[in-house]
Amino acid sequence: MTNMTPVALGLAALLALAGCANQVQAPMAVSQPAAPVQVFAAGSLRGALNAVASDYEARTGQKIALTYGPSGLLRERLEKDEPAQLFASADTEHPQRLASAGGWQSPNVFVRNGLCALTSEKISATPATLLETLLRSDVRVGASTPKSDPSGDYTWALFRKADSVQVGAYARLDAKTLKLAGAADSAKPPDGISAYGWLMDQGRADVFLTYCTNAVVAQKEVPRLKVVQVPPELQVAAAYGLTLRLGASPSATAFAQALLAPPAQEVFRRFGFSLP
Repeated sequence: MTNMTPVALGLAALLALAGCANQVQAPMAVSQPAAPVQVFAAGSLRGALNAVASDYEARTGQKIALTYGPSGLLRERLEKDEPAQLFASADTEHPQRLASAGGWQSPNVFVRNGLCALTSEKISATPATLLETLLRSDVRVGASTPKSDPSGDYTWALFRKADSVQVGAYARLDAKTLKLAGAADSAKPPDGISAYGWLMDQGRADVFLTYCTNAVVAQKEVPRLKVVQVPPELQVAAAYGLTLRLGASPSATAFAQALLAPPAQEVFRRFGFSLP
């Protein structure tokens, strides 16, 4: 145990109970492959988690079935007993709600993210002028939908911070910001296309506040877009929570452990996430 990394120690309690539950299960026949591990994950994890899962499948032969979406909507599906065994949320609140209701472990943070501004080519903004730009009456601000998508919750937390920088900023930003993504009825981009780059390419907003990892992907797809860092006084840290269903299969437990191991953590870092 003393040789475990800090992130592995952070999920040790979560995995222990799952492991205890697994001990009473009949051993799986060697000749039969394990069923795919069903994983629900925040959409912002798509690129990194696809890479991690592909490598894991190649090394172990264990199939990983990934379902992506806004964390709040995924949590609602899990509350209706959809069969995922592992939930990787863009926050800790949604998995904690599952844990509080029973049947899931309390979440542990496994990666972190931050907010950036994705702007059109017509907007000239720097970190120092970002708040002033957001408050301009002629600038349309887009964001994800709070409660359905943690990105929206983090964005509104940014607006509350803005109020301490400029009195009245929260009310103005709250009133003007367009909730363009993350809800069940939000417009959907074509398959394989970033929602944020697509929305900006469609001219739906002049500035979109989203995760920095999302903003980088969107800029690669639509190179004329620009990524502006959020200044420290407005930045909101996004902590991603990982949780296992109580009694999760050995295969699900093993994949959760793999997400915490250095190879997977390095992939997350390469995709722009910061580590716990």
